[in-house]
Amino acid sequence: MVVNVERVEGFVNGQDGVPADGHAQGHGPAGILAPLVGPLLHRIEHEVGGPVFRRDPKFIERQLALMARYTSFFSPEVKGLENLPATGPVLVVGNHSCLMYMPDAWVVGLSLIRRRGLDQPAYALAYDLLFSVPGVGPFLRRIGAIPAGGRQAELALQQGAAVVVYPGGDLEACRSWRQRDQIDLAGHKGFVRLALRTGVPVVPVVTHGSHHAVVVVARGDRLATALGLNRLRINVFPILLGPLGLTSILTPPLPLPAAITVEFLPALDWSGRGPEAADSPVVVDGCYAEITRIMQSALDRLRAEHPHPVMRGVANLVRRVGTRAGGATP
Repeated sequence: MVVNVERVEGFVNGQDGVPADGHAQGHGPAGILAPLVGPLLHRIEHEVGGPVFRRDPKFIERQLALMARYTSFFSPEVKGLENLPATGPVLVVGNHSCLMYMPDAWVVGLSLIRRRGLDQPAYALAYDLLFSVPGVGPFLRRIGAIPAGGRQAELALQQGAAVVVYPGGDLEACRSWRQRDQIDLAGHKGFVRLALRTGVPVVPVVTHGSHHAVVVVARGDRLATALGLNRLRINVFPILLGPLGLTSILTPPLPLPAAITVEFLPALDWSGRGPEAADSPVVVDGCYAEITRIMQSALDRLRAEHPHPVMRGVANLVRRVGTRAGGATP
């Protein structure tokens, strides 16, 4: 089972501002929440420094019905699952949407299990801070989440696992409504270097409709900096539009039942470039541009096929409710 990924930089010598050991670091001005940030940073470092691989297949199996029920609210349609290798190491790269609701990530996780089974290892890179939250951290580890950054993802691939990454992180998940149909991997290229070093196939997975379930008015980049959240590598403090008007991520509205389409695209093979290509900015930039272009093209196609995800999702929901009501015994 997989979960959200916030950032996957720093795979090589702490590049892009994240140290290679994966520990969270403070950057920028202290901000309004400075008294809270320091203790959180220490807690994150403690949690991330613990044992990494704690995936529990039996625990995951017990959560499947709940996850299927949750994702059914979004009427998910999965395409191209045959493009995901049934065995062996693979890096799955997706576009990230819908704030913390992330139905796309859960659908991808369920699809991995459907294709590869529970016994084959599957992990997802997740934001370090989540592992420091009581109750949340242990749950994430048991379903297969590992902290982003460091060498954990590389070790997982060497063990033949599937690893899921959402490079766009919070910047993409909180992009504005006007950008809902755009791929935004936020310039994060650590996943490219990881793929080049390990030589594993890279499977892009594109989701359409997920970001139609929320209305993000503004990403809140400057507000996050003013609050000092950037020291925790939280780059956004989104302002949202709900039934009662404007609100923030602190009191988010419930998501709309937008119908989502998840499509696994044909695998990209970068292995011919060799592991040394991970140190070439030209090669890394070229691979990044290639996968971004492919994912945007797929998203454009899915948008043309299903231009109104919310209307489609509401219709599906009404149809299901009507079917249940019609089948009920008086």
